[in-house]
Amino acid sequence: MAQTHYENFPVLSRVLPRRLRPHVAAVYAFARAADDFADEGVRSDGHVAHAKSGLAGMRERIEQGRYGGDPVFEALGETIHTFDLPDAPFLDLLSAFEQDVTKTRYETFDEVLDYCRRSADPVGRLVLMLMGYRDDERFRLSDRICTALQLANFWQDVRSDYLDRGRIYIPGTDLRRFGVSEEDMPNAGGPAACPALRELIDDEVRRTLAMMREGWKLIGRLSWRYRWPVAMFAAGGTTILERTRANAPRPTLGDFASRLRLPFEFLKVVWSRS
Repeated sequence: MAQTHYENFPVLSRVLPRRLRPHVAAVYAFARAADDFADEGVRSDGHVAHAKSGLAGMRERIEQGRYGGDPVFEALGETIHTFDLPDAPFLDLLSAFEQDVTKTRYETFDEVLDYCRRSADPVGRLVLMLMGYRDDERFRLSDRICTALQLANFWQDVRSDYLDRGRIYIPGTDLRRFGVSEEDMPNAGGPAACPALRELIDDEVRRTLAMMREGWKLIGRLSWRYRWPVAMFAAGGTTILERTRANAPRPTLGDFASRLRLPFEFLKVVWSRS
């Protein structure tokens, strides 16, 4: 998993109403614990076995409703009980973490999207349920934001994912279409990156930005107290994508001015009618 995806949780928690903060923290702690197992699995065969065992134990607790005896699960159990949360989002998250232990390459963009459906989308759906929303349309728009956030981290972390975790999330079909090889990954995001890799990442960023902007519609469908937290979350992901654009020229005054316009785009969304 891209670590920054879950490190955004504490930021979101601080701007949500106080009554929701411990429950967002409980979901965050669960995701971090599972993420730690998944990242442990990339180190050696022995660590893979331990990671699989740890994730299987977490899955068993969720499926059996056993939340006692562990601080992370005790807090999570209270949140699940208080908000009547279903098991499915937590099991989907665990499925993605389990996949991270064994799968390091993706052949098609649809495969990557399926991973995001389980690694990222459940997070947004859980937060919406904590806010009191459970309708399909809000879930759909939340999925767009969350998948885009996950993809933003992938395109930003191409180099570190490859060198530190041995993972490549850029689809194989896209690598071949742009004539990029795995040997190019260590140079991603740096001055030594080949032109084809720069163009490939720029292409991935373009379609991810379109996905993120579609998800912005969610903000206008939330009550006023929730609009700013979600807008800030989406704005952060949009900024990551804009700064990851591989073909962007060196920053100029005009570039900084364009960044200043970003909050006004969100102002229009935040102040729109739901």
